[in-house]
Amino acid sequence: LVLTSCGPGKDKRMLFDGFNFKTKSKRVGEAERNCIGTADKSYQSMEGARQAAEYEGTRYCLDNAMGTSRIRCTVGPETPDNQLTFDGDTLIYQGECNP
Repeated sequence: LVLTSCGPGKDKRMLFDGFNFKTKSKRVGEAERNCIGTADKSYQSMEGARQAAEYEGTRYCLDNAMGTSRIRCTVGPETPDNQLTFDGDTLIYQGECNP
């Protein structure tokens, strides 16, 4: 009996700025179009964490909010570094899927 993993192997993970980030996204509040996208271990590369959080938010919007990849961010790619939101070393982007 051979068991195989259903997830991507280490060599097939998506890298951002050369690093792997654990990402998550979820709805915020009542409206499904309001969401956050997160990327942990932002200390590895701020640029990579920004890309990973943006990717996760885009993926959420495509999957959950009428198939759009457009996001109107309150905290996102255009936010200056000194105004970003963190939970420990996890970068948090927040926005609204905007068809």
